[in-house]
Amino acid sequence: MPEPIIQVENLERDFGNVKAVNGVSFEIEPGKVVGFIGANGAGKTTTMRMMVTLDLPSAGRIRIGGMDISDKPAEVRRLVGWMPDAYGTYDNMTVFEYLDFYGRAFGYKKEERKRRIDEVMEFTDLAGIADRPMDKLSKGMGQRLCLGRTLIHDPEVLVLDEPAAGLDPKARIEFKNLVRLLAAHGKTIFISSHILSELGEMCDYLIFIDAGRIVHHGTTESLVQNHGVATLVEIRVAGDPAALFNWLAASSEIEITDRMKNGARVKLPGTDSAPLAEMLRKLVLDGVEVNAFFKVDRRIEDAFVDMLKMKPPPMP
Repeated sequence: MPEPIIQVENLERDFGNVKAVNGVSFEIEPGKVVGFIGANGAGKTTTMRMMVTLDLPSAGRIRIGGMDISDKPAEVRRLVGWMPDAYGTYDNMTVFEYLDFYGRAFGYKKEERKRRIDEVMEFTDLAGIADRPMDKLSKGMGQRLCLGRTLIHDPEVLVLDEPAAGLDPKARIEFKNLVRLLAAHGKTIFISSHILSELGEMCDYLIFIDAGRIVHHGTTESLVQNHGVATLVEIRVAGDPAALFNWLAASSEIEITDRMKNGARVKLPGTDSAPLAEMLRKLVLDGVEVNAFFKVDRRIEDAFVDMLKMKPPPMP
């Protein structure tokens, strides 16, 4: 197993009496795409700001590329690209000039800087608008420009805070494709988002944080397959589903999670398959006209809600 490129150990961050991050620990291997999930105020951005050396831990430590962010912040910044959830725009500055400014800040000289900017603009599809004022860009193009700034120094690790926030569906798809390309080039990507279904498609692992604590760290598959939690079943019927709804309502062990025009999705306790066969048998014997009956994976959103329900109470 390769040495982790990101190591977070017993991380804490206090703001007065508020503990925004409380004992967070995780490791990430090189080349992985990891989704960071949590409600507003859960500690996501605070954790990410410490990872990119914009804030310091109250306790614990973070190592990136084997270097402690508190001891060697300048060296860590050369390895990390930070894309915040919002960035400032400037009057009378073009797309090229904005990237050129950051190229100069990272120490690139003349031809090398021009070559690097051209590569970034080509990758982010900004070459055609190099002379456009940056404050006149659409939301999607603005996010591409912010990503381009993040990539200028060719970092090994990318930390992206809500990069798809506010984008329309087309722009979200385009941005997701850029993330996939970066992953294919071996970048390690740590990305937060409220669009959980898209994280599930992009990420190798998901980390859930709530009230400053990690409540899940694992693959998307391990999260949605309901191990030890519940079984989700979709039932479709011919004609009016009223008979199905009445049948389901009579059972105290079955929870209707979604009502559909041709059936329902329901949740049963446990993950054994035997009760499913018995349920289908009873439905048919009771005259419910079932024409489809199958297990479904939980949506990531549902898994997140269930995870919070199962979370142990905070330590005193």
